[in-house]
Amino acid sequence: MSKTTSKWTCQECGYISPSYLGKCPECNSWSTLIEEVTSKKSTKLSPSENSFLTTSSIDIENLQRIKSFDKELDNVLGGGFVNGSLVLLAGEPGIGKSTILLQVADHLSNKSKVAYVTAEESIYQVKLRAQRLNLPGENLLLLAENNLETIIELIEREKPQFLIIDSIQAIYHPELESSAGNVSQVRECANKILHLAKSKNITTILVGHVNKEGLIAGPKVLEHIVDTVLYFEGEKFHNFRVLRATKNRFGCTNELSVFEMKDSGLVPISNPSFLFMSQSKEAVPGSTYSAIVEGSKTIIAEVQALVGGTSYTTPRRVANGLDYNRVLQIIAILERRVGFNFSKHDLFVNLVGGLSSYEPALDLSIAMSIVSCKQDVIPSKKTVFIGEIGLTGEIRQVNQIENRIKECIKLGFERVVIPDMGAKMQNSKIEILQTKKILDVIRHSLTTTQNV
Repeated sequence: MSKTTSKWTCQECGYISPSYLGKCPECNSWSTLIEEVTSKKSTKLSPSENSFLTTSSIDIENLQRIKSFDKELDNVLGGGFVNGSLVLLAGEPGIGKSTILLQVADHLSNKSKVAYVTAEESIYQVKLRAQRLNLPGENLLLLAENNLETIIELIEREKPQFLIIDSIQAIYHPELESSAGNVSQVRECANKILHLAKSKNITTILVGHVNKEGLIAGPKVLEHIVDTVLYFEGEKFHNFRVLRATKNRFGCTNELSVFEMKDSGLVPISNPSFLFMSQSKEAVPGSTYSAIVEGSKTIIAEVQALVGGTSYTTPRRVANGLDYNRVLQIIAILERRVGFNFSKHDLFVNLVGGLSSYEPALDLSIAMSIVSCKQDVIPSKKTVFIGEIGLTGEIRQVNQIENRIKECIKLGFERVVIPDMGAKMQNSKIEILQTKKILDVIRHSLTTTQNV
């Protein structure tokens, strides 16, 4: 016998209330609670045949990694896809989520049975994209469907080893009265797909939308359900994309992979440092280099700063690809510890190429870019600045300094400025300058040039 119940669910955070509330007490959003009617069937629990196992009796030899079309993507996943895992891929519209998944599906379909469920496009649109990317996809199974029960029925019949659903926000469960994309729909559909993936040992990828704040749309429980969360990011006006793992139960979460969008699809880039460095060989005021570490990769990135007069009472502070509050902190340190005055200047700081990083090792490069532009002087040529700046103006140590120096040598830099490591570091291929204070770096690393 079924019983009909009603509840009010917040569309922003997933808070559930037995009655209507004008304001959600969880996220303080107004008019976001929507009534949802569900039908529950009474069931009688039967004795379970499962039992506890010891870790020594569990065999993981069959838990193999499934390689994708690129080793860079496999590194982000921790070595490849795991059998029976549930992966969530999220990103801005048009960033290339469907493109990279179609490339993955085409590659895997050569050896395994792969099902691609498109809930937002027709199978003809997917076919057109495959032709544009020159992907044959002869063994790839395509299905255009939104009803979750129909999808599960067909998956159980076909028994694929790999499943892609694009997207979870477009799937709906017929037992719920709410529309697709609703918080309750996303939560219920994700739970059903999780049970399908684990019970049938099907490696599954879900595509997720993002909201206007750039966060994954839907309830937060969606990120808790899946095994891995991949975030695809990049600028619309640049051809390259960055894939990060923000959660991974089968690997680390500090890896990233860089791809370039071309007519043939997404092409992996093994050495992304060249992308984030200036295309001009001429040194100019306000431009410095730093070495950042993302997982197993060390990337040389260019930091640019522009300092100009302002006609407003409150000067502007803009930071692109960097931590805004950290940039404000560096400006305050330069004013208090060095003696600069930026109260009548607008400041714009940018991490070149659309790359985003909040690593403290960028502090020294940010400070030197601001100072060189303010004083209209050029930093020493072919120099990389690495170090965190403390509130007292000291240069603090950062991790993996040896790997950063090796990357500087590989790209032909002649000098690197690093924090004082306690012991003198020497290298015959590059000059290493160890400093303790930001004031010392400014005195030793800037050379005067003519006004432009």
